Formats: sequence, C-alpha cells, structure tokens
Amino acid sequence: MQNTEEKAIASFDEKEIILKCQRGDKQAFGLLVKKYMRRAYFCALAFVATHEAALDLSQEAFVRVYKAMKRFDTNRKFFTWYYRILKNLCLNYLRDRTRHARPFSEIGEAVVQALPDDGSTALDHLEQAEIRENVWKCLNSLKSHEKEIIILKDFQDVSYKEIAEMLDCPIGTVMSRLYNARKALRTELERYVS
Repeated sequence: MQNTEEKAIASFDEKEIILKCQRGDKQAFGLLVKKYMRRAYFCALAFVATHEAALDLSQEAFVRVYKAMKRFDTNRKFFTWYYRILKNLCLNYLRDRTRHARPFSEIGEAVVQALPDDGSTALDHLEQAEIRENVWKCLNSLKSHEKEIIILKDFQDVSYKEIAEMLDCPIGTVMSRLYNARKALRTELERYVS
C-alpha cells in the first residue's frame, strides 16, 4: 500500500508543480526530485557505472535544473529536459576521467541483478558473474550513443516515444539506432564467445 506522499507524487499535475517551482516554491521542487530521483540515479548509473558517481551526478543535475527552472518551457516534459542536463554531466565526467575502462566490480548491485537462490553451485554463480562481466565489457566498448539507447530501451524500458523526445529525433530514428546498437553489441559479444 502506498503512503500518502507516494500517492501525492504519483498523481500530481506536473505542469502545475513546475509553475510553482518557477515561482520559487522549494517544496514543489522537492516533489519533482522525489518523483524522478530513482530514475535519474539509474540513468546516471548506466553512463558512469559507479554508485557514488551516479548519485553525485544525478544530484548535481537536480541542482542545475533548480537554478535554471525559470527558463523551463512548461509545454515540454520535465524529465526530457532534466535527462539532457544529466547526460551532459555524465559525458563530461567520463571525458574527464583519466581511466575509461572500469572493472565489473564497479558496476554495482543496482544494475546487476542478484543471483537467485535456486540451489546453484558457487561455480554456477561464478560463470554467471563472468557472463555478466563480459556483457558489460561489450556494452562499455560500444559508442556512447549505442550504449545509451540500449540502456534506455532494454534496461530502463523507456518507450520509443520518450526516447525520441530525450534524444530529440523521430521514433523511426530511435528504432533504427536501437537496431544498429543491438547489432553492434551482438558483434562484440560474439568476439567473447568465439
């Protein structure tokens, strides 16, 4: 059962809340943060693959959004605007890092699902962990736009329409890019299998 705050967040009129934010209502902005903070964290995590960096970057994006809120066009979707700011922060973070290759251990539990307790042996768990590590290595070897679209669609289950808005391109382009990104990932995975 949802508590009262969760119900309020789930049912609020986003445009009305944004207008309140633009008038300086900090509590209204808090509602936006609460509504989107989990999604924002996972978007950042998909880019940077570390818990701490994802948390910091998603929070920094909210700070930047708050400072720029008066310029936000209320006819647009809030998360689409927020996502672009977050994406730029993440890409800048990755660019500025001296080491781009990340070990699997940095990906964290938030992205990697825990193995089920189904009587598997330690060797089974090790093999599954190795497979996931190889998948992430392959995913990280893709071009950033390929990785981004796979993360959005296949990991976060964002609709084609919303991806099109986030990336500012037609839905057909999203489908085409996703097809090509999956094809590139398959090619990378085949290198590990053969």
